[in-house]
Amino acid sequence: MTGQHVGNNADHHTDRQASPKKADQHPGTGRQTQQEPAAWSRGHRLAVSVPIFIILLGILVGVSHITAVSANIQPTGQTMSMLTGDTTVTFNNTTGRALPSVGTYKVTQRYITINAKRPSTGEIQHIRVLIREPKGAGSNRPGVVFMHGAGYGTCDNSFGDVAYSLSSAGFVTAVIDKPVWSTTDITRDYPASAKIYDQTINYLRSLNQVNAAKVGIYATSESTWISSYLLRLDPKIAFQVLLSPMVFSPRQSLGFLASQDFTLVGAHSGYQSIVRRVFDMDGTLFGLKNFDLDIERPAAYSIPTFVAYGSKDVMTAQVEGAREILDLAHRSGNWDVTIRSYPVANHVLRLGNEADSGTGFADDYVKDMVSWSVGTAAGLEQTSERAAGTMLYQSIAVPKDLHADRGLTLYGAWIHIAMVVTLLLTLMIGIVALIRKIVFIIRRKGPALGFKYGFGGALLTLTITTLATFLLFCGGLGQVVMGIVQLAWGGAPAEDPGMMYWSWPVIQVVCTLVVWAWSRVFTRLIEVAKTRGLAQLPPRKGAIGDVVSGREPVLASKRFARVLFWVTAFAMFHVLLFFAFWGLFIY
Repeated sequence: MTGQHVGNNADHHTDRQASPKKADQHPGTGRQTQQEPAAWSRGHRLAVSVPIFIILLGILVGVSHITAVSANIQPTGQTMSMLTGDTTVTFNNTTGRALPSVGTYKVTQRYITINAKRPSTGEIQHIRVLIREPKGAGSNRPGVVFMHGAGYGTCDNSFGDVAYSLSSAGFVTAVIDKPVWSTTDITRDYPASAKIYDQTINYLRSLNQVNAAKVGIYATSESTWISSYLLRLDPKIAFQVLLSPMVFSPRQSLGFLASQDFTLVGAHSGYQSIVRRVFDMDGTLFGLKNFDLDIERPAAYSIPTFVAYGSKDVMTAQVEGAREILDLAHRSGNWDVTIRSYPVANHVLRLGNEADSGTGFADDYVKDMVSWSVGTAAGLEQTSERAAGTMLYQSIAVPKDLHADRGLTLYGAWIHIAMVVTLLLTLMIGIVALIRKIVFIIRRKGPALGFKYGFGGALLTLTITTLATFLLFCGGLGQVVMGIVQLAWGGAPAEDPGMMYWSWPVIQVVCTLVVWAWSRVFTRLIEVAKTRGLAQLPPRKGAIGDVVSGREPVLASKRFARVLFWVTAFAMFHVLLFFAFWGLFIY
């Protein structure tokens, strides 16, 4: 007598082996086999699935909240008014002759090479130096050494126009290949770089036509971290021009930059929360020692200082930066600080997108900077206002409460490494499974994997869905990064943020559905295990042996398929933990 089927139509095929049977008598023994329980009803499955779903989702939500990092970005919308809109720099000229300006002298140029030794490793970098000199200007000339921002600038592709302008106004200028040695953008050796720039300064001082007491520096962006070390190393530097100075530590400066720019490009607030997690990492665990540089020192602003900002600069905390510079300068006894702010100019005082060749400086910047440098080098009294130009604006506060969180860093490293390892292992086993299936089909050897009850299809569907969600996350974050790069180059944000906004809530919905789907798979496992006599205490006699041998499989008749299932499930759970770490389960 056949058993009666219990369950919905969708489960008809898979439940056939699990349907109840009357006790059958073994021939010749009189012993009856145990009757198997009936397949579960829809309500029964739902009652088991919901608690599993709640537990899984609770774990992931808990991880998201535990790894969340709060950062105080209040107050927002800070401003600093200038004393006048006229950026012209003037001095009380007591020399009895006209001060030189841009174009006063013709410029000659030559190259030298210096051996730049990195003290910590002994590495030698042969650095070319492009020296520009005012022709016929005579002796006792002031000098300027240019300091590179981020990247890998050389003496030939950096500062050409502004160095020429200063030389045409009577300065001997030096532009060097950026000292990088074997470092990268995130492992720069700033103290060592300061020594090389000082080596170049001392070379200018040694020239007959240069007044050794009148050599200054021109630093932009990243190099303003180096200038702090340089001023401590060589307090005899005469003056400094600082473009968009990064006044605060890299952790705070870059945390501000990313937080502000994620907002400006229109990224979803979920992507913005990633910034706080990144900049709360303890970089020293990975040999990254530059996050918390000791740069906010009065000595860094103890000499005459010209600070320039652009109103389209989306990388610098201008209001708090200007206030900090003034405070540190005054604490060092220096009141000779001039601040200029120019409309439309970007992070390096250029107009428009810096990615386009030939992008020029803000209209009056070069003239003002050269005028200030000439008058300051001549020791004259400045008669123009110290703070002039457009009003400074800062959208959010510098997140100064970010700090190195070692526990968060260790967990984050573990979850990322575990995800990569388990995904690679899944990929390798998956390739073997595919080859095995092809061979079995060609040789007509029957099922290659032997998945039962639809577990094979469910595993494939959930794997594809999870990995597609991961790719969507990478695509959304990648679009945010590209948008920020465009902003940094002076471009305008897109009117429609597109994927960088809608992808986050979509990923959240899909992740929740994936968790629900996994809860249904685990419910089905429990159901089948129960029909096999495993989900009882003690297990039915012989049940474990039947399952292990494949005579009465729960997942699949082939051991290889069972290994594939659990390795893949483990990898997909790590992907969900990855999502949880970055806050995708904060609703």
